Amino acid sequence: MRILLTLLALILTATPAAAKDWPIKEGDFTLHDFAFKSGEKLPELRMHYTTLGFPHRDKNGRIDNAVMVLHGTGGTGKQFLQPQFADELYGPGAPLDIATHYIILPDNIGHGGSSKPSDGLRMAFPHYDYDDMVEAQRRLLVDGLGVTRLRLILGTSMGCMHAFVWGTTHPGFAERLAPFACQPVEIAGRNRLWRKLSIDAIEADPAWDNGNYTAQPLSGMRTATSLSIIAGANPLMLQDHFPTREKLEAELAGPMAARFATMADANDTIYWLEASRNYNPSPFLERITVPVLWINSADDFINPPELGIAEREVKRMPHARFILIPATTETRGHGTHTWARFWKADLAQLLATH
Repeated sequence: MRILLTLLALILTATPAAAKDWPIKEGDFTLHDFAFKSGEKLPELRMHYTTLGFPHRDKNGRIDNAVMVLHGTGGTGKQFLQPQFADELYGPGAPLDIATHYIILPDNIGHGGSSKPSDGLRMAFPHYDYDDMVEAQRRLLVDGLGVTRLRLILGTSMGCMHAFVWGTTHPGFAERLAPFACQPVEIAGRNRLWRKLSIDAIEADPAWDNGNYTAQPLSGMRTATSLSIIAGANPLMLQDHFPTREKLEAELAGPMAARFATMADANDTIYWLEASRNYNPSPFLERITVPVLWINSADDFINPPELGIAEREVKRMPHARFILIPATTETRGHGTHTWARFWKADLAQLLATH
């Protein structure tokens, strides 16, 4: 999540500060008269995207080297240009070497440069869900970029869940799936709890005014952002970086306080958190027959390993491999999904499968 990752990037000093100047291209594709599952429609739905590398066509003219990477809640495609991801994966000989791969990084509905509530419709914006987001991705690929098959879908957090939706609703469109940091079951328990508490905090702020605020409802957003920090943090790392009350509270009063002034838009945040409301690919997992590399981390508050969900569900996909990254002071809690050094060798192995 953006509100989580930007704050933790500040307090966790091992985070790289700058990204390389990767050779990217950006564009927008407009989906006309887009119909949402809710029955709502938008005359024009804008999908922003970033690409690296170039499409290669096989003897039949079909693009055969495309990879789509899907961001998490509150993120954008450009988050995958950060050093901990891009520097590990896009260079010469790396698993997603841009000399041989065509990398597609969408901004999903409600995020980044794509259409979102804060563009002007506010709470009248269609109430999108993950199925809508996946359909918009598919339309961007097929109608906008001419991609009818993917070598890989790699998704983190929300993007991880989108990968499972892709695998169950469009089996075989992607030759491989790499879902990182999620579960393929209904969002319930603690995961739904922190999301609902965050939404309630924003909507309970009188300044929110049913979404018609003239200034951001800072009290509600501060609570939502604080919950996000707790949900995404690695307790071992926090204890290592801030072993005393004084050190942690100095951080809260100083650099972190400045970050609260750059919080996301409140309506956008509500939509981000609510989009997962009916996610549940579990009944259809047997449809996923392509190779799957599913990775979670043991320090993930949002997807706690003690639930045993992954060990149960992975057995239902015939070519799926589940890895649980052990928690250390070097892992990044829920955000471990974006630190490629923890899993890039496994990704290379997945890409080598046929």
